[in-house]
Amino acid sequence: MMRTVKEVAKLTGISARTLHYYDEIGLFVPTSKSEAGYRLYDDKALETLQQILFFREFDIPLKEIKAVMDHPDLDKNQILKMQRKMLVAKKERMERLIASIDDILKGDNRMDFTVFSEEEIRAMHDSMVQNMNDEQKAIFIEHYGSMEAFREHYLEGAASEQVQKNFAKLVEWYGSKEAVLSAAQGHPGVPEIMTSYQKRMGAIQQKIAGKAGTDVHSLEVRELIGEYDFVAKQLYQMEDVRKLMLELAEGYRSNKELREGFDSVYGAGTASYMGDAIEAFYN
Repeated sequence: MMRTVKEVAKLTGISARTLHYYDEIGLFVPTSKSEAGYRLYDDKALETLQQILFFREFDIPLKEIKAVMDHPDLDKNQILKMQRKMLVAKKERMERLIASIDDILKGDNRMDFTVFSEEEIRAMHDSMVQNMNDEQKAIFIEHYGSMEAFREHYLEGAASEQVQKNFAKLVEWYGSKEAVLSAAQGHPGVPEIMTSYQKRMGAIQQKIAGKAGTDVHSLEVRELIGEYDFVAKQLYQMEDVRKLMLELAEGYRSNKELREGFDSVYGAGTASYMGDAIEAFYN
């Protein structure tokens, strides 16, 4: 059975304008077109649209959804299993939030200030490992002896007070605990996307470092930081990276290890220049 844009919009609740846009960017194209040029969709196309909507439930950018859907190594069942896992995790978090509200309404709030539970920390670890490529895993194996040893180290450290404080800082940067956990899922199923973003960040850093000594307010430097801002949002899956970037800028200037590490790669004084350029852009 073939359906028109109007019928698909009515069935799914998505506007016709959105369906047209999805077609324009190649994310969701019609099965065929009528003699009059109207878009037509079959049941298989609607299954694809359903998978796209599952990803949109987590506010994953359209470009990343397209990269996942187009990935040759992923089949339908892999995508559905991944989405089911994400939706179950979201459901469980919603149930915990509802339970906490019920406790407060009953006057029985236990005031637990632990940022992430043991279960959530385990899920974050598993998602991180799932999104590592073989080269990244080899680094952890070399350092810890095995991925199992790294897992034990990660879980033990994540339960400490200091790490929980760091988690609280993540919640501040992302705007909510929900957003942190969603971002911890990484770029679902496609570690290559994560790696490409990291490489692009490094390339931009190299360009910015190459401008060291020039005016940080110049258009050229501001454009580079603007690109850095854009890629950081994609890499960390954050809507606004201003707080994160300003703290990073401060670290480039005041954190000795960070400053020396950056300078050793890009040249003496580049860390401070990077910090100044980031601060100038956001302020």
